[in-house]
Amino acid sequence: MSEDIYQDVFSSFRGEEGELISILLRVQERIGYISEEAVMRISRFLRLSENQVYGVASFFSRFRFDAPGKTSIKVCMGTACHVHGGSLLADAVGWDLGITYGQATPDRRFDFQRANCLGCCTLAPVVEINEQIQSRVLVTKLKETMNRREEF
Repeated sequence: MSEDIYQDVFSSFRGEEGELISILLRVQERIGYISEEAVMRISRFLRLSENQVYGVASFFSRFRFDAPGKTSIKVCMGTACHVHGGSLLADAVGWDLGITYGQATPDRRFDFQRANCLGCCTLAPVVEINEQIQSRVLVTKLKETMNRREEF
């Protein structure tokens, strides 16, 4: 990301520690993820250590540290989803795409994330595809969706 983009992002903030999450959100909106360079620049702007910035960003599943794929797939691993087969869904996605959590396919068409909770417990298990929640997902339904991946 160029210097101009960081200046633009930081221009609407005062450089206070309490602005960290808002800045992280803004950076991720602009470049799609939180890069090492972004962590360094944010830490300098807020006068925090890079470990503090990374610690906050890594706590929230919303932030990512690698460039996203064109289609983002998140499998919920919250308690309700886990009990209703979330881990089986995650295994199916990983197997089908040939990647694991936090990775993108080599062609960057897909990335695969694990979410601690997507907040849809009554719809468990859930998978989020490009911010669209798929509810009560069965492995067979997920495989059908994955087989239509040319639509993504």
